[in-house]
Amino acid sequence: MDSFHFKECEDIKVEKIPYMGRMHDVIGTSIRWLSKHGDDGNGVPEYGLRYFTVQPGGQIPIHSHFYHQTMYILSGKFECWEFDPEKDRLKKKVICGPGFSIYVPSKQPHGMKNISDDPSAFLCCICNVYDNDEIL
Repeated sequence: MDSFHFKECEDIKVEKIPYMGRMHDVIGTSIRWLSKHGDDGNGVPEYGLRYFTVQPGGQIPIHSHFYHQTMYILSGKFECWEFDPEKDRLKKKVICGPGFSIYVPSKQPHGMKNISDDPSAFLCCICNVYDNDEIL
């Protein structure tokens, strides 16, 4: 068992994120890995809990990934986006504040922006998924 304060984890600035073969700018966002377990073969943990800090106006642009994720808003207010996976058009927009959780299924294009006047934070839990025939 490990026990530590989140501020003991390195605060890593996120500069870019890949989507559809291109790198997109991430604005005013940093991440602290609170836990990691396993490796998906691409350097991403099979399970992880992350603490994100997003500055006012900061945003994570459209992206998708193989793993499922659930975000839990700790502070501030975020505009969260869901995109049509075939046309990359905005499909849904919701405003989420403290106490809200957002589930994003595997491969669903999404993004978000801090619309608060202060730095805001959320927890993000990720977990890889597998086809049924890959389960032992």
